[in-house]
Amino acid sequence: MKKSAKMVLTSTAVAVTLATIAAQPAFAADKKVLLKVPVAFSTNLPSLGSPILKVADNLDLISNKNVRMKIYEPGKLVAPFEILESVSAGKVNAGFTLAGYWAGKIPASPIFSSVPFGPEASEYLAWIYYGNGLNLYQEMYDQAGYNVHVIPCGITPPETSGWFAKPIEKPEDLQGLRMRFFGLGGKVMEKLGVSTSLLPGSEIFPALEKGAIDATEFSIPAVDKNIGFHKIVKYNYFPGWHQQATLAELLINKDEWNGMSENQQAQINQVCKASVTDSLAQGEAEQFKVMQENVEKRGVVIKQWSPEMLSAFKTAWDEVVMEETARDPFFAKVWTDLSEFRQGYSLWGDNAFLPR
Repeated sequence: MKKSAKMVLTSTAVAVTLATIAAQPAFAADKKVLLKVPVAFSTNLPSLGSPILKVADNLDLISNKNVRMKIYEPGKLVAPFEILESVSAGKVNAGFTLAGYWAGKIPASPIFSSVPFGPEASEYLAWIYYGNGLNLYQEMYDQAGYNVHVIPCGITPPETSGWFAKPIEKPEDLQGLRMRFFGLGGKVMEKLGVSTSLLPGSEIFPALEKGAIDATEFSIPAVDKNIGFHKIVKYNYFPGWHQQATLAELLINKDEWNGMSENQQAQINQVCKASVTDSLAQGEAEQFKVMQENVEKRGVVIKQWSPEMLSAFKTAWDEVVMEETARDPFFAKVWTDLSEFRQGYSLWGDNAFLPR
């Protein structure tokens, strides 16, 4: 007996429906995850604070809202410098920040944010993803006793080297300055007679305005413009020898991370890797226009460090490296690994690219 056309169509529809259900992603059965994410930087700062908003939106889409993020601006839930401790203790289950903020607790941490005279973004990411960088990054938190899982989740191109009230022509001009400075570069500046302090982004402009500091560095031109440094100090120096690339991190409480399915973990990993690409592209695309407007509309004077100044910074940096490797075994371990990677990479890097 022949099946009617209607029966055939009905059977086909049922088969297709069952196949579709069977093919639904495994995350349909996963428990829902809500990550409450305090951030170290205002989300209105492009390439620095803004990437986490796209991460949250993309996770909504990719996970079908099984993995969601609620973003808290700096200080709204946790103070920027308290994010690591809070995530580790489970007071919040995630945070978006920079590893270099933990230098007082973990001497090696600034290496995973930026390295003075260090790699540009492409070389840095090569070490992170295809060298030992990411394994050492996680090991750093583990051996220091922090209950966190770390994921690279953004990167910015070279920063400006700083904003000053007057030209800096020779190393002696730095002596006695009070300056906000980040990471290992701050130790370099201290060797040249600068009194440094590490202030969160929201506190820098008021400190400049009140005269608590004389100069500052913070980020790329588009970010610095939003904060308004040009309203107080007009001399903007390049190149950013202290931060040729700056890596941002998503910290997730390790118990929270281990409780997620492999699908959910993969979704976060891939969205963060996409954020690294997007933040770098955005950062590279936006700076030249801001620099032009700084000069033409804001009275900024763009300055290049002289060979003498760069040599002074590099000499001081070499001293800092020797001291830090002698002081902390894990710093020495990470520095040795990065140095060996860079030595190998140089055969490629020195031959492959056109001179700048």
